[in-house]
Amino acid sequence: MRIAIASTDGKNVNEHFGKTKEFLIFDLSATEPEFIERRKVLPLSVGDKNHDFDEVRFGAVMANISDCKRVYVTKIGDKPAEELRRHGIMPVIFDAAIADICT
Repeated sequence: MRIAIASTDGKNVNEHFGKTKEFLIFDLSATEPEFIERRKVLPLSVGDKNHDFDEVRFGAVMANISDCKRVYVTKIGDKPAEELRRHGIMPVIFDAAIADICT
């Protein structure tokens, strides 16, 4: 199964979905995640809590992770989580090492 991970250090799931500047893409096996590539994205968050959901930016993120079944993040807003699920991608709140995903 292919997954996307929001990470700032390449070792931990440690970034908010809307703030990430890149997703690390992994294939999961029974033993450990296998790194595939880094995919750069424009962050969804513009720093304004009253800002409406930006469908254009979200569409660009979706284009980068559409082959993934799960997205691992430390936080995600309700609307982006709902849209991910609508596209068949399960958002997973996770705040630990990437290596711990398979355990």
